[in-house]
Amino acid sequence: MCVSLQNPILKSPRMKPNNVHDPKEQPFISHLVELRDRLLKVVLCVLVVFSGLAAYANEIYTLLAGPLLKHMPANSTMIAIDVASPFFTPFKLALVVAVFISVPVILYQLWAFVAPGLYRRERRLMLPLLVASTFLFYLGAAFAYFVVFPLVFGFLTAAAPTGVAVMTDINKYLDFVLTLFFAFGVCFEVPIFTIVLVWTGLATPKALAEQRPYVIVGAFTIGMLLTPPDAISQTLLAIPMWLLFEVGLLFSRFFVRNKDYEGDCLPSENQD
Repeated sequence: MCVSLQNPILKSPRMKPNNVHDPKEQPFISHLVELRDRLLKVVLCVLVVFSGLAAYANEIYTLLAGPLLKHMPANSTMIAIDVASPFFTPFKLALVVAVFISVPVILYQLWAFVAPGLYRRERRLMLPLLVASTFLFYLGAAFAYFVVFPLVFGFLTAAAPTGVAVMTDINKYLDFVLTLFFAFGVCFEVPIFTIVLVWTGLATPKALAEQRPYVIVGAFTIGMLLTPPDAISQTLLAIPMWLLFEVGLLFSRFFVRNKDYEGDCLPSENQD
């Protein structure tokens, strides 16, 4: 009678030694490590920019408050309701500006993380879209500061009843202008949204063109919801949104998905 000296537990195909790792878990862990490293780079970039802006926090806030201060009555000033607002509000703005300046680095880290998993055609298209979206977001914020703010604050300060002193809290003013910055920055991304819809095959330029009346109504509705209750600011947001939709519709014709696209493309790691 022959007796096997091998351990039957280790010999079983269903059992693995504790020191053997599943190879499928390695790519997932490596992706998490890469994501952590890129997030740390983003945080480091924001902190470096913030450290350079912190010394000029008060000057930055004064520059931001310029459109309102120009339209306030001679005897009116901005006020701070909370005790710590004069100290924390400028630093809050400096942090937001640091994130705002770091947007290209943030988008680059996002691009570098997802690029290896994209097709070659997708990589060629996505990078210009990221650059264009960054530019349009900055353009929307600049449009809000140089065009919308003077008109809106001129209207709001002139609409104050007789005997009411216009004195805005610095923290509430910051929240108000940041909301407008974000609203105009996102709304100026309409061409990118239009191109992505066509690129992914969810819509066609012809189908989007047929929805033009609804887009115009939606633009004025969004303008009504995101801007102060006056027709000037609503129109200043709605008309650019409509025009940007037309621009996106024009350029989306160059991004129509090819029917043979999936069959012709290979993953990026298998390409030169």
